[in-house]
Amino acid sequence: MPQTIDPKTTPRAKAFELWMNSPMPMVTLTKTFNISHLMRLGKRNKLKLNMLMCYCIGKTASQMEGFYLLPQKDKMLKYDTLAINVIVPNRQGGINSCDIHFTDDLQQFNRDYLDLTKKVAETCESSFLENDMVIGTSAVIATEIDTIVNQYTELFSNPMVMWGKFRRRCLKTILPVSFQFHHVQMDGMEAARFLDELQKAMSSIVV
Repeated sequence: MPQTIDPKTTPRAKAFELWMNSPMPMVTLTKTFNISHLMRLGKRNKLKLNMLMCYCIGKTASQMEGFYLLPQKDKMLKYDTLAINVIVPNRQGGINSCDIHFTDDLQQFNRDYLDLTKKVAETCESSFLENDMVIGTSAVIATEIDTIVNQYTELFSNPMVMWGKFRRRCLKTILPVSFQFHHVQMDGMEAARFLDELQKAMSSIVV
């Protein structure tokens, strides 16, 4: 269950004062990742690339304080746990949202990912978790995309990680990834550190 906290008592007090009433408080950084290790890992162990991407995002974010804070109007919510949201194509040809609680156990996360996305696809009903801080993802794999800038809405200020179709370049597989975050949650330096740590996770996770 999230706690409502006074923004002035957090390290983001100044950022809250500067950016909370900004008409466009979202910032997007883009980085090209080497996902060769994830591709090999997925192929050897029959694991979906999208699941591995979501796991790495959750694993990296779980070690950074900013991802547990969510600014909302005149207050700040602080969470104890994280979830990854994925967009699921359903059996009727539409899409639904699915929140997956993050656990550091890759095997358990994979089971949860497969079970929950299958249920959402079959029922055509979105699944949400209210007690987790949700990190959004969107895999637009119909084409290669250099960058994605998401639309800001006051109803959704959660961080979001987005990507398109991967590319093969010089014996490696690369993937441009866009990371959008609310400036109250973190500064550019912390966001850049998240991207660097995300690459490390993508290059080192084991099954």
